[in-house]
Amino acid sequence: MSSGEPGPTLRQLGEFGMIDRLLAGRRQPPTTALGPGDDAALVLAGDGRTVVSTDMLVQDRHFRLDWSTPADVGRKAIAQNAADIEAMGARPTAFVVAFGAPPETPAARVSELADAMWDEVGRIRAGIVGGDLVNCPQWVLAVTVLGDLDGAAPVLRAGARPGSMIAATGELGYSAAGYALWRNGIEGFDELRRRHLVPHPPYGQGRVAAKAGAQAMIDVSDGLVSDLRHVAQASGVGIALSTAALAADHQALTTAGEAVGVDPWEWVLGGGEDHALVAAFAGPVPAGWRVIGRVLDGPARVLIDGAEWRGYAGWESFGGR
Repeated sequence: MSSGEPGPTLRQLGEFGMIDRLLAGRRQPPTTALGPGDDAALVLAGDGRTVVSTDMLVQDRHFRLDWSTPADVGRKAIAQNAADIEAMGARPTAFVVAFGAPPETPAARVSELADAMWDEVGRIRAGIVGGDLVNCPQWVLAVTVLGDLDGAAPVLRAGARPGSMIAATGELGYSAAGYALWRNGIEGFDELRRRHLVPHPPYGQGRVAAKAGAQAMIDVSDGLVSDLRHVAQASGVGIALSTAALAADHQALTTAGEAVGVDPWEWVLGGGEDHALVAAFAGPVPAGWRVIGRVLDGPARVLIDGAEWRGYAGWESFGGR
């Protein structure tokens, strides 16, 4: 504030005063028939089906407020949930956000969080249609996202067939590299450090892949090898990745790897939270996608240059990095 006076806290504004502040002036997309203000929202589903996903972010587990601004956290919360809908070949339409924070939290920080979330949903022409605000010892966000298939069939993890190509769109390993830089206190590498705080999913490419005949698809949230294992297991196939096809991803992270003392392959193959998309295609790969491997007959496994990957394979919620 220009006067230098601190703004009100959540305790001072109260739940409903803060909600009113967060909702003032917001505009909803045409898919929202009834937005916040009633006991529930009403969202239009074009073909009678709704794709639904949910995710949580917990302070000091999924983000750190000494690294991230509230705006960074807001963008990340929307991006990672939207990526799940993209991975089904659908279009995100509406988000429901529950947020918990200590009562002493300045209302301005919560407004910064919400503004960034609204800006991010605006990029994909969706809306925030409801949620909750609660007293909590630390920041916690629980986000549910709805999506529309626009009359198409969903693209599942099961469906990859031997002989098909595995292709990717988006960044691989950038978030993991950024995390290592932050954790080790290494300055510079601003773009990589930012990519850990705020992922850039390839918005719109899920529908592109579906229209191009993708047989199976997943977003890279836990790690490339880890997530492709889910596809292999669901489809009953093997997946063979090529380091030659991933060389550009590795090269982009080489200097950061030297600074940290880590082989960038650990980030490219095991790093998550980029929310890139990977899919299996029987026919031509659409523009914006690159071939990184192929689908084999079973057993279900992921091979790197013909061998099992022995390095870090990806995030696990009750294990971690």
